[in-house]
Amino acid sequence: MKHGAAVAIIDALGTVTGWSEGARRLTGHPAEDVVGRPAAGLLAGDLPDDTLAARAGTVALRHRDGHRVDVALTACPVAGADGEPTGFVVTACPSGSTLAGEAFEQASMSMSVFDLEQRYLRLNDAACKVMGVPESALIGRFFPDTVEEAEYNVGFLRHLREVVETGRPVRYESTAGAPALNREHPWSIEMWPLRAGSGELTGVAMAAFDSSEQYWARRRLALLNEASTRIGTTLDVVRTAEELIDVLVPDYADFASVDLLDWVLGADEPPMVPDGGVVLHRIAHGSTREGDPAAAVPIGETDVYAPDSPPTRALREGRAVLSQAGEPEFVKWLAERNARSPEGRAYRQGAHSLIAVPLRARGTTLGVAVCVRMAHPEDYGPDDAVFAEELGSRAAVCIDNARRFDRERSTALALQHSLLPSGLPRQAAVEVAHRYLPCGSLAGIGGDWFDVIPLSGGRVGLVVGDVVGHGITSSATMGRLRTAVRTLADVDLPPDELLTHLDDLVTHLAAEDCREEIAELGATCLYAVYDPVSRRLGLAAAGHPAPAVVLPGGTAQTISMSAGPPLGVGGLPFEATELELPEGSVVALYTDGLVEDRDRDVDGATEELRRALSVRTGSLETLCDDVLKAVLPDQPGDDVALLLVRTRALGADRVATWDVPPDPAQVAVLRQAAGERLAAWGMDEAAFVTELVVSELVTNAIRYGEPPIQLRLIRDRALICEVSDASSTSPHLRRAHAYDEGGRGLLLVAQLTQRWGSRQTGRGKTIWAEQALPFT
Repeated sequence: MKHGAAVAIIDALGTVTGWSEGARRLTGHPAEDVVGRPAAGLLAGDLPDDTLAARAGTVALRHRDGHRVDVALTACPVAGADGEPTGFVVTACPSGSTLAGEAFEQASMSMSVFDLEQRYLRLNDAACKVMGVPESALIGRFFPDTVEEAEYNVGFLRHLREVVETGRPVRYESTAGAPALNREHPWSIEMWPLRAGSGELTGVAMAAFDSSEQYWARRRLALLNEASTRIGTTLDVVRTAEELIDVLVPDYADFASVDLLDWVLGADEPPMVPDGGVVLHRIAHGSTREGDPAAAVPIGETDVYAPDSPPTRALREGRAVLSQAGEPEFVKWLAERNARSPEGRAYRQGAHSLIAVPLRARGTTLGVAVCVRMAHPEDYGPDDAVFAEELGSRAAVCIDNARRFDRERSTALALQHSLLPSGLPRQAAVEVAHRYLPCGSLAGIGGDWFDVIPLSGGRVGLVVGDVVGHGITSSATMGRLRTAVRTLADVDLPPDELLTHLDDLVTHLAAEDCREEIAELGATCLYAVYDPVSRRLGLAAAGHPAPAVVLPGGTAQTISMSAGPPLGVGGLPFEATELELPEGSVVALYTDGLVEDRDRDVDGATEELRRALSVRTGSLETLCDDVLKAVLPDQPGDDVALLLVRTRALGADRVATWDVPPDPAQVAVLRQAAGERLAAWGMDEAAFVTELVVSELVTNAIRYGEPPIQLRLIRDRALICEVSDASSTSPHLRRAHAYDEGGRGLLLVAQLTQRWGSRQTGRGKTIWAEQALPFT
């Protein structure tokens, strides 16, 4: 017989046949006074019917000294050989008559005691409240028979058995429901074994603490940590707002929206938040229901929020505003939503709590986020307001970063577009097509550029360049380099000399930027000059990819040339390359963004470029599009500039050349020859001016230059007169005095022609003048 527990054995006739030491200590009756006598004689009152039927409950016994003892009693039937009950094993324990019992009953946490077969032996008031039934309805019943079949109840039963099998306590956390609760609660549950004085296991005790407050505190911290990685993954305002919604729904809200002030999506400076109603632009919302049917404002539209509405108050006061069902402002807000969107009224049923939090970053209010709970049973409280403000401030910084990036990118793009040629002038020397694609990366707009520069003698300068880096600084530097190239090209420098001067300029720019030391600015450039008369292309590169050329009827090949060092390195020479091109050749100049990318092989991309250029197309514009489509990935990682030119040639029928003997008497002969050639070209109206220009330029060459001297007329989009000699001395205009016999020749040429100038050549210089031909 057990010595620790109060146990009695009663036969089918109600006679006590066994009595434990624990029963003696509980009632004061020794075994010899009880065994063989009716068990009813131990009762201090009538046995309740429900206890009799359940074979468990609270029973009042009479102690040997006469006082009443309330015990929690459980009766287990004992079956005979034929299966019929022959008696009962009755187990009893004190029922709250001691201070410990009172502590058990009045504990704020749910506490229960189970026997080794997972049947209820005892429950306190908190446990009965959770279960929704009195203790008498559960005593003696198997735990699974008292709850619904759910995973958390199966886990509870498994842990009860684990304590019985191992004899060790178990502590775990679970989100579980109970018959008297309308939702699942987070619980911290502890189970431990109960032992008799002999150490024998007699039962399992359980205490369950509702840890909702701690759970939601941890969950809010987890959401904040999650927000730091999930919000702001892109520098896009709308996507950042969508990421905020993804964090809020469904863990924190059943519906959430993000509305921004209009200036955030534009280029205006932030205005003051008005005292009255506020116009907000909806950029994102989400809910636990597919399609967001509870949203009253569609994405992309605006809404005017009343002055006393929670969103407006949050904007004006700069803090989170809570509103609960039944409060006037909540009722008014919900009525406004229903009036604006009646079709969503049914989906707003059950809305009971709202929180509006301002989105503020760097002291500037950007908008407001609104969270609503419907299915979520808990109202928003002060802790939720603190969390919302922290999350809102983090999201606002990300939104402001995206706004600032978008603004800077737009500024850089506008600056770059203003610096790039918007429309290239038509050239007789080449047919031109071009494309510029800014990258969509987070780095921003780069410093790629291109240009087509008309030169003297019908020639044309072709340039592409790239400033390393992104943003406004790169765009501004690109503009400075493009202007410098145009200035140097106007001096008619050969490609290698032009790059040498440009390299010096970049070195000076780098020195100005760094102050202390000259650093590499990181710019590349390729400059080429095409002469339609000689059909020769001269080019030089500073750290830039070599262009590709497609000869008529042939396939594309990369021009073999020395790239030279990037601009700004200084001290190293640039080598010029020259080749003759038949008319109709296509030359492709491009920046490295077309073929270079971290995920692509440069050689493979260059081969794709050559294949795309080799395809026969009707126009250069079509070829431009085809090249970009064939070579570029879907999301280029860098800016791309592409310049395609198709060469033209000026044949002998458009060029006339005369060797000039160094004899002043030959001037009249050359004037006559020039007039005759103009007549043959049908340009008699230009003969008078042209003869004067020929006379002045040839006279100067004979008087001040060195032989050999040559006169050339070119009929292009303008009429070009060139006189070349072997002297490197450049002419210049000067003001002749009243009694001077000479010095007025170049001034006369400048007045009669559209433009004039000189350029150095390998054998001296060339003086040239152009006349506009509106009659051609």
